[in-house]
Amino acid sequence: MSAKPDPKKILDKAMQLEPTARAFVAETLLESLDLDQDFAVSQEWLEEIRRRCAEIDSGKAALLDSAMVINELRGKYTR
Repeated sequence: MSAKPDPKKILDKAMQLEPTARAFVAETLLESLDLDQDFAVSQEWLEEIRRRCAEIDSGKAALLDSAMVINELRGKYTR
């Protein structure tokens, strides 16, 4: 019997990917979850979600590192 993959190692490797690749991995993993209940989402939100995902997948949307954004905002708004 083969050993199960180590989630920590997988996560460490995934964090080395470019932002768009990480977004793809995250999106794929979330879609793979078999949730017990469906969440009601309006048609408008579904269209917006699809539009945003398409922009990410195509490279049109620029993904930013959250730590970088927070540091930039702290520098801008702290005295």
